Amino acid sequence: MGSALIKGWIGAEAFSAIHVVEPAPSTILKSLARKRAITLHMSLPAALPPVAAVVLAIKPQVLKGEDKLLRTLGNTGALVLSIAAGIGTVLLRQKLARSGPLVRAMPNTPGAIGRGITVLYAGGKLPTSDRTLAEHLMAALGETLWLDDESLMDVVTAVSGSGPAYVFLTVEALAAAGRAQGLDVPTAERLARAAVSGAGALLAADPRPASDLRSEVTSPGGTTEAALNVLMSSDGLESLIRRAVDAATRRGRDLGKT
Repeated sequence: MGSALIKGWIGAEAFSAIHVVEPAPSTILKSLARKRAITLHMSLPAALPPVAAVVLAIKPQVLKGEDKLLRTLGNTGALVLSIAAGIGTVLLRQKLARSGPLVRAMPNTPGAIGRGITVLYAGGKLPTSDRTLAEHLMAALGETLWLDDESLMDVVTAVSGSGPAYVFLTVEALAAAGRAQGLDVPTAERLARAAVSGAGALLAADPRPASDLRSEVTSPGGTTEAALNVLMSSDGLESLIRRAVDAATRRGRDLGKT
């Protein structure tokens, strides 16, 4: 996700300089550094350059152990935006040892192609300029949406942040079902991917509720109805998704515990 943000910022020419701190940089980051699109640091510089914002693109399990790093970044006075799942603003403030502008954000992986959505939560009073800056930072990934209740961020993570993985699994399952009925591997994979990506594009283009689009393709007594009778049974897809989102929400809350 950090790489997707960097690519978006570079492509949009949104910022005068991008400093990246990464002790184990990827090939992509090294290439961007060679092209001078970013300034790459293997560790936090002793003297930090002036920055308008600090983005914490760190896994939650790692972030909780980076006390020295976070205190140093907290001293910059810049807007701090964290995309670490499950880590709430109270804990972040403790780690940063500051009361300055703080935003918690939850993007998702379609942001890698600019088709994501990021939910933002302001940890305390946020000046308009910092609110705009936070939106500007995350606009590199797609849409932005503000949330007023931080307690719902774990649900957002379970639905939006983890949601693409559920869709990818659906493609896997659909392709596997096609193979079980006799399709060869390439055909099953192509049909499953096209069905899901095409349906997603239709959802993006058509403002009607998903239930309307589903009804439109479901002829009475037809093949789709036969399949939906299974998927919409009491122990069908809706029940499975509810259980999956509940498990992800609970895990997000666990990650935020000190």
